[in-house]
Amino acid sequence: MSTSSRRGELPTVSDVLEPAWVRWVLLAVALAFLTLFLFVPLVAVFTEALRKGWQTYVEAIVDEDAISAIKLTLIAAGIAVPLNLVFGVAASWAVAKFEFRGKSLLLTLIDLPFSVSPVISGLIYVLLFGAQGWFGEWLMARDIKILFAVPGIVLATIFITFPFVARELIPLMQAQGSEEEEAAVVLGASGWQTFFRVTLPNIKWGLLYGVILCNARAMGEFGAVSVVSGHIRGETNTMPLQVEILYNEYNFVAAFAVASLLALLALVTLALKSFIEWRLHESRADDSTEH
Repeated sequence: MSTSSRRGELPTVSDVLEPAWVRWVLLAVALAFLTLFLFVPLVAVFTEALRKGWQTYVEAIVDEDAISAIKLTLIAAGIAVPLNLVFGVAASWAVAKFEFRGKSLLLTLIDLPFSVSPVISGLIYVLLFGAQGWFGEWLMARDIKILFAVPGIVLATIFITFPFVARELIPLMQAQGSEEEEAAVVLGASGWQTFFRVTLPNIKWGLLYGVILCNARAMGEFGAVSVVSGHIRGETNTMPLQVEILYNEYNFVAAFAVASLLALLALVTLALKSFIEWRLHESRADDSTEH
């Protein structure tokens, strides 16, 4: 027992820190884990993609089916992310600023995609819109295609990604409280003026953080999209599905070339995520200083 502990004093930093060798062992274990499961696979993706040279890599990227997969991925993300942004802001504002019946149910529904397997969510859409599904005959009679077409892929992507923006904003808006909005209303600001001039500036970094995570998940989603896509080459394959097809065909260079685009997306997402986390930390520090 240290001298300060024997005298009944509060422990100092030196009393509670682990020995230096323990810290170094923990650091070495963490670095070994990151190297084995993150850095080595990442290097392997780019190494295999460029194994036959830059020209072969470019040819794999500009292949007609690969371009179609890239376009479909961008379309799905381009529709899902803005819709989830609107939903996330509306849901988080309702949860953080108001009390109403069904609030706990709304929170549970927001978390639903986190607790349901993506494959199961895809099967739900098959049950609803498949040929033998609840609305299958009605859709077929009107020549409306949901499954094995772009609408089904977009719906699956929206379902999988809709918690990200809301779950990032809800705790942030709850921590900020509603005093500033109430003051703006008292001073005569309308609802839209209050949102754009008070609420939005306070949540902008958290909102961007949620959008980045939502976009990364939308572009990398595999399970739900795989169930509803039908794997039609050049039509309903997103980038992850195109990678699977190329790999199963033993076209490893092309598979890793397309996979490298997803890896680059992950690196860009990580960089933006780190920057926004820093900005969020600075913003919260400024808020605590002001108060």
